[in-house]
Amino acid sequence: MAPHHHIERPSPFAPMSDEALPIWAVSRADIERGGFDETALAWAKNAGFTAAEGTVLLTPGRDGKLAGALFGLGENGDCHPLAGGRLARALPAGDWRIEKSSIPGAVMALAFGMGAYRFESYKKPKPQGPRLVIPADVDAEAIARSVAAVRLARDLVNTPANDMGPDALEQAFRALAGHYQAKTSVVAGDDLIAKGFPMIHAVGRAADQPPRLLEMRWGRAGAPKLTLVGKGVCFDTGGLDIKPPASMLNMKKDMGGAANVMALAMMIMDAGLPVDLRVLIPAVENSISAQSFRPGDVLSSRKGLSVQIDNTDAEGRLVLADALTYACEDKPDLLIDMATLTGAARVALGPDLPPFYTDDETLAGDIATASVDVIDPLWRMPLYKPYEADVAARIADLTNAPAGGFAGSITAALFLKRFVEPDTCWAHFDILGWSPKDRPHAPIGGEAQAIRALFSVISQRHPV
Repeated sequence: MAPHHHIERPSPFAPMSDEALPIWAVSRADIERGGFDETALAWAKNAGFTAAEGTVLLTPGRDGKLAGALFGLGENGDCHPLAGGRLARALPAGDWRIEKSSIPGAVMALAFGMGAYRFESYKKPKPQGPRLVIPADVDAEAIARSVAAVRLARDLVNTPANDMGPDALEQAFRALAGHYQAKTSVVAGDDLIAKGFPMIHAVGRAADQPPRLLEMRWGRAGAPKLTLVGKGVCFDTGGLDIKPPASMLNMKKDMGGAANVMALAMMIMDAGLPVDLRVLIPAVENSISAQSFRPGDVLSSRKGLSVQIDNTDAEGRLVLADALTYACEDKPDLLIDMATLTGAARVALGPDLPPFYTDDETLAGDIATASVDVIDPLWRMPLYKPYEADVAARIADLTNAPAGGFAGSITAALFLKRFVEPDTCWAHFDILGWSPKDRPHAPIGGEAQAIRALFSVISQRHPV
């Protein structure tokens, strides 16, 4: 993030303290059964509190001072598991602790930390909000790590393109690497052509800030090789196939893949996982000038495949293709790419459920299991072989924009697959990177998607 906009925010978590006020997270059935603090229970009944999901009722003590809070979990406690994020915005300032809850303490703490997020880089920050004491039986470091990673991804996506172009994304990338003593290298401008990244260059050459490929290395040589690739299109006008205004409005988020890959890398490095980590981000702006690549152009690629440009707004797969080819040259044991790639993915599954693609059945199962375990929704979609014919082009090896408009997320994944070596264990995530509406654990704006599930998979495969 641009330094003049960066604000250090206080932690949403508090140390253990006898002064922390209790929270009773209860369902309507709990109120009818009783069995918890009698004063709070009596107050709830007298106030007509029905424990509707996400509702908060502050409770007084005998002296009239604030004594605690009731938090509604719905009729029978069947609320969204991350509903506790609402507490971070509904409670008054002060320190709080979970006294009663059917939701595990780790989940309540995670939801609270995610729900406490505020993006205030361009406005006067609000005063410190409530803080939560992480329960004693919860891994506080793991919770803090997850919350910090979510915050990093959201901050990067939320920052507008005038302060988060390729230059600033590189600066944030270098700052992250520097914090964990990782090595970085950058190939930029015309050096992209000289060093074999022609599609990254073509997509970004029209912008004032030159296109570039960011690379980070961290970990121990000889450890399992893990490579992360993130789409870093810092703003997408659509190019000469220009987007309509409504579609362009949120295009600062088109580097959401890069933001999430950086956040996942942060978790991996912070936990000290025993892997040989490599992070690749093609950072460009898809702009419009006399230098823009055109509909009908045929581009060469690092892989040697030619690509016919049938729509300049299908640019993300082009920059990813060169990066994936480069990634495979190092023969990674696991290759993951993340990108805000297609609107078709959102039509198919909505904004909150990103699709992922892989031919590795074990990896697919691990991701699906972790998705449920850590409440990070994901859904596997097929790399449907018969659709490969749709990616063929008339005068080149491939088209970047198949005609017909069907199965757009699948055909984009199949396009990327052509640039991944056949024996590579690879997964592609077509994320939105954005919350279009307020949720208890996520305000409107940039969002972290898939990174907590992926960290769970990686950390279980490579425990410290």
